[in-house]
Amino acid sequence: MSDLDTTFTALADPTRRAILARLASGEATVMELSEPFTLSQPAISKHLKVLQKAGLITRSRDGTRRPCRIQPETLAQATHWLEEFRKLWDARFRALDDLLDDMKAGHEPGPRDH
Repeated sequence: MSDLDTTFTALADPTRRAILARLASGEATVMELSEPFTLSQPAISKHLKVLQKAGLITRSRDGTRRPCRIQPETLAQATHWLEEFRKLWDARFRALDDLLDDMKAGHEPGPRDH
């Protein structure tokens, strides 16, 4: 599985997305991350392992604490991939808008130089 596949697989789960949203505001421990959920701490730990394997978070030791932190570089790679598709579809929608404008104005549709 590619890095991008692993990233999107991890992001497919709403609990993991909620964990990432929480970590976007700062580091947190497993206990802190499990508070808003009805899931057990071991279940949250499993989600954290998936996020860590995907490179979306890091975990460290701080004495007895094991804080988790978001890893923005991995999200940036996924964002870049999505951005390329956004540019493609923006161009296609602009071309469609132009065609519809021409049709509304009564012009015959035809190939256009863009």
